[in-house]
Amino acid sequence: MPNDVLAKTQNTPPEEAKKGMERWQQWAEKCEDHLVDLGNPLANGEKINVDGSTEKSEREVVGYSILQAKDINHAKELLKDHPHLSGWDDSCEIEVHEAMDLPG
Repeated sequence: MPNDVLAKTQNTPPEEAKKGMERWQQWAEKCEDHLVDLGNPLANGEKINVDGSTEKSEREVVGYSILQAKDINHAKELLKDHPHLSGWDDSCEIEVHEAMDLPG
């Protein structure tokens, strides 16, 4: 979610915010036990370099959720009705990453 969309969210009237949260709850209920953590908003990301210096992150990661799925295709199926992909704002996108088991 780009920063302008995040700002839009923060300035949403309470009744509209309630409707937005209802969409999140509907999505969460659809996911059932596959939704391990609904997540939280994220902000002010920084990148830490090998030399210890830091700089503002160039990625606009503004939230996360954790799903327990059979595989990445199952995770993508669970995300089909996600509030950010349901016409809320056309600039939103979701990245899906699979957690891998450590060797050994």
